[in-house]
Amino acid sequence: MQEKNIKLLPAIIATGMLSFAGVLIETAMNVTFPTLINEFGITTGQVQWVTTIYLLVISIFVPFSNYLLKTMSIRKLFVIANLLFIAGLLIDFLAMNFPILLVGRFLQGMSTGIALPLMFYIILTFSSPEKRGTMMGIGTMTTSIAPALGPTYGGILTAHLSWHYIFLLLVPILAISLVMGIIAIPESKPQGNSRLDVLGLLGVTLLFTGFLMFLNQIHQWQAFIWLLMGIIGLALFYYQSKHAKEPLVELGILKQQQFRVFLMGFLVCQALLLGVSFVLPNFVQIVLGEDAFVAGLLMLPGASVGAILAPISGNLLDRFGSKKPILIGLVFAIIGWTGLTILLKQPLLLSLVVGHVVYMIGIGLCYSNMMTTGMNQLKRSEYGDGNTIFNTLQQFSGAVSTAVVATIIGIFQQNGTNIVDSTIKGSQIAMFVLLVLLVGAFIRCVTYFTK
Repeated sequence: MQEKNIKLLPAIIATGMLSFAGVLIETAMNVTFPTLINEFGITTGQVQWVTTIYLLVISIFVPFSNYLLKTMSIRKLFVIANLLFIAGLLIDFLAMNFPILLVGRFLQGMSTGIALPLMFYIILTFSSPEKRGTMMGIGTMTTSIAPALGPTYGGILTAHLSWHYIFLLLVPILAISLVMGIIAIPESKPQGNSRLDVLGLLGVTLLFTGFLMFLNQIHQWQAFIWLLMGIIGLALFYYQSKHAKEPLVELGILKQQQFRVFLMGFLVCQALLLGVSFVLPNFVQIVLGEDAFVAGLLMLPGASVGAILAPISGNLLDRFGSKKPILIGLVFAIIGWTGLTILLKQPLLLSLVVGHVVYMIGIGLCYSNMMTTGMNQLKRSEYGDGNTIFNTLQQFSGAVSTAVVATIIGIFQQNGTNIVDSTIKGSQIAMFVLLVLLVGAFIRCVTYFTK
């Protein structure tokens, strides 16, 4: 398929709307956790599966989509992903028990696992190099802003209608996306025949399932069985990447230092985005006693700032290079995150909003540019594998971050005598752990740019 046959901006918007819905719903459900616990009679550990199973399925399907992109047309993949998501939304809107809710989340995870790499594949393949930063900024805006906007969206609907409407109101967006994508993305022949690396896919499944279950049950003896499963999966996947004729993902590109630096910085930013989207809404409800609406509204100003800056930062990269927007963005992110960590001790809603806005200014400047700069280090033939690595580890880092902060806060709550004080301490420790990662990413980027 030639570039002239695709309506690039509408195609990016169509796949972006699908990706946006997928990422939005990750954090939109976080503010519903107290409601779901009471409605279904489940524990905090069980309710976390609403997010964990979703991210787990995405982490498995993103590598699988690398194979699908070689054997199916991008138009067919887009339609399949869209219909899967709509089916998942309708199932969850009608869900009357927790297992049915998880079935819908599973289908949504399959869809997002296809949609995210598809969106970036279209950008990388069909956008010109001089406009790639701007296009990547538009695309990455969906994955950077949606986690912050999700709690607002979920909080408003949970407080004034029902958590069921979180799913229903996304159906019209998906319908518009479907029509736009069918018009903008022409039918095309697949790249060619490709053999599915079944053992590699099995390794990925064992890897992510094992490590996520280990994090979810880290305080129980069964956690080490899951850890062993994850290690076996990692070994199998690595072996296949070295010996299979057509590996699921070619890991050789990780030998490139420039690619690794920006990949790690991007994953740290993603971990913080998902971490803060879990910590702040639950903190506001438990510690400050506010409802889900206020908890969600807290995230809206920062999300708006990040949304405005994402394409602007991509344009800055196209015009001036990556050094300034990435380093300035990381500085703002560190300042905002440090402020939030300190302010949790004596919280006020306004101070939390300001801290989150400063942090999101930083994310808006550096997040998409990390991925663009990393992918620019690769050859055109390596885009598929690089895209897969970025999107797979993006979802996995988000899942790990959510599990880690939930575990830290849960430990303090279980061992504390006062739920408010223990939540404050647990939230501060969780935020500090992620702050250490952010500072490490900043130091690594400074070292790279000053060589």
